Parts: sequence; C-alpha cells; structure tokens
Amino acid sequence: FASTLSHLRRTNTPIGRDGKLAKPRQLHNTHWGLVCPAETPEGQACGLVKNLSLMCYVSVGSPAEPLVEFMINRGMEVVEEYEPLRYPHATKIFVNGVWVGIHQDPKHLVSQVLDTRRKSYLQYEVSLVREIRDQEFKIFSDAGRVMRPVFTVQQEDDPETGIEKGHLVLTKDLVNKLAKEQAEPPEDPSEKIGWEGLIRAGAVEYLDAEEEETSMICMTPEDLELYRLQKAGIALDDDNGDDLNKRLKTKTNPTTHMYTHCEIHPSMILGICASIIPFPDHNQVRI
Repeated sequence: FASTLSHLRRTNTPIGRDGKLAKPRQLHNTHWGLVCPAETPEGQACGLVKNLSLMCYVSVGSPAEPLVEFMINRGMEVVEEYEPLRYPHATKIFVNGVWVGIHQDPKHLVSQVLDTRRKSYLQYEVSLVREIRDQEFKIFSDAGRVMRPVFTVQQEDDPETGIEKGHLVLTKDLVNKLAKEQAEPPEDPSEKIGWEGLIRAGAVEYLDAEEEETSMICMTPEDLELYRLQKAGIALDDDNGDDLNKRLKTKTNPTTHMYTHCEIHPSMILGICASIIPFPDHNQVRI
C-alpha cells in the first residue's frame, strides 16, 4: 500500500541516466519540505527519480484576471499607461510572468493582497513574492507549482482576534475546537473545521519555493517563543541539558528581523516510505 502511494507521488527528471553530471542529482536548499531527501533509487537513476514530501501539494491553477482587476481597483496603473519618466521608482507588478502594471505604494498593496489571501477571498494556492531590491511584485496563480503548508505568524497586533504580534495564528481555542470535532463529529458537514477551516482562518498558508525565498520560517513554535523572549530583552539559558530535541534547536540570532511562518513539524521533509522508518535520524547500522 505504501509503495503504491509512493509511486503516485514520484517525479522524474528528464535527463539521460548515463549522464556524468552530479549537480542535477544532488539535493538543493529549495527542495526543503518539497522533495524527500532519502527516498530515491540507487544506481543510475539516483537523484533523478525523486518523491514528493508528505505535505507537498502541486497547484492546479486559477484564473489570473480577477487578480489584475482587484489590483487595478487598488491603485495599480496598467502597463499601457505607464510613463517611466514620471514614476522612475515605481514597483513593477507581474502576474504569471506577464508585466501587467506598476504601483506607487507596493507595501500597502502587498499587505492588502496578502490579507485577502489569508481571509480566503483569494485562492490559497496563489503565490505572492515581493522582491524589494528589484522593485518587483510577482504573483503566480498557474498550475504545476510545488507548494507546502506552514503555520502563519501574526505580523501586527490584531484587536479583532486578540492575537498579538509574533504569535502563531493557530490559537489554543482553534486547537480545542479541532480536538472536540475529532471526538464528536458535527452532524452538519458545513460546521466542520478540518484542514480547510485552518486555511480559511489564516492559521495555515501554502508557500511555493519562490515565496519561501522571501519568508522567514522558524523550525518549531518553541523557537518562536525563545525569539519573542529575546526581543523582549530577557536573558536566555542556552544550556538545554538532556533535551532530546537539542539537535533541532535553531540558534537564536539577535539580528533576525521577524519570523513570518513556522514549520508544522521537521519530519514533514520526508516522503511516504522514508517516514515509516523508525528513528530515521539515527545511524542505521545501530538499529
């Protein structure tokens, strides 16, 4: 059964198997959470035949026209009317690689579009990438992009929900509702929260490799807590003693500006077959 599921999540790089190039076979930093680092055949196909990670999802695509309309209504100037001499420092806006217009206040526009996606008015698989150095804002809604879910971190204090800046949007209240739902499923399916409910609440967000480049993701919610304490000026005790998760702990960096997301769990980098191996992070000889 596991091998059937694994076969359905297999990817194939169209390169000749007898090629001597090592680079296409090696792991890349952008594969984190999208491609399993362990599940690949030995021999000629090594590194060319890969398997998607447990939480990895391939986008099915959604129409781009509503996105362009939405941004025109929020002050975007279409590219046909753009005068470079009048607005030399305006931010260019691209939708699926096509230059559609420019905007004078990209920070405000990006926060509006991001807020719209978090409230599920936009498809959750739409990717928003702001390249500040290049003065570009890229939006992708096409099919075939590999994405993965992560927990969202609140960027500003929200008086409406009561979630403070730097805390997970996934609150204990939401977790308790999910636990209650598991124990006593509601009779009306529309009342069910489930995974879709977490996306609707903005607690979980799907990122593709390109958007991940512009995000700051911490490994565990504990790291987020340590970061908040450090920012508040509280001295931290770095000695974890006999903590089993010591190897996973991220070194707290005081120069980190702000975390935007948090990993669901570090084990989500593994694929279907690799995740059923007991103690995969230990030396296999000793098991």
